[in-house]
Amino acid sequence: MKKTILKLMVAGLVLLTTAAGGFAEEMAGQGEMSPEQKEMMARMEAYSTVNENHALLATLAGSWKATIEHKMSADAPAETSEGTSQNVMVFGGRFLEQVYQGEFGGNPFEGKGIMGYDNIQKRFQGIWYDSMATGIMVSVSTYDSAKKVFSEEGQLSCPLTNGQRSFRGVTTLIDADHYTYEMFMKDESGNEFRAMRIDYARVK
Repeated sequence: MKKTILKLMVAGLVLLTTAAGGFAEEMAGQGEMSPEQKEMMARMEAYSTVNENHALLATLAGSWKATIEHKMSADAPAETSEGTSQNVMVFGGRFLEQVYQGEFGGNPFEGKGIMGYDNIQKRFQGIWYDSMATGIMVSVSTYDSAKKVFSEEGQLSCPLTNGQRSFRGVTTLIDADHYTYEMFMKDESGNEFRAMRIDYARVK
């Protein structure tokens, strides 16, 4: 039953997101659209339109060198590694896709992320998955244009607790060729510590 409902929801979403073109042409052939149909068309167009928030994500497109510092707990020694990130805008500039390659703990590591801006929810959304986990991290973010900072709140599956764990992230846009990502988590006592910092430098 759940699978059937999910299939119907997906099918409905596909119809809604593709209707802006075909539906309008079909309605035009049948005469004047009703006020309800016009409102539906306007809502679909507003939902699918790329705007300044997507243009902001596009500033992160390109090739980047990454330097990482990370640790498992507040009192653990920090470890460092390096990698590369290829960021591209996909689906007509609606989403930023990140493909990361490097090493972690001396072993090869790769991960992928998607970030977009939902015009209905009025916030950024992201997912991340990589070669060291079987779960998918999900998050939502807001952007402070004065500080040039994305503030992120998310959830991930944690093998240490065998359950869900919250995290927050801070992405700081330094200039056109540099940005940083910091991930903060809480230890068993509820004290927050910086678990990761990534410094990105554009490859020219």
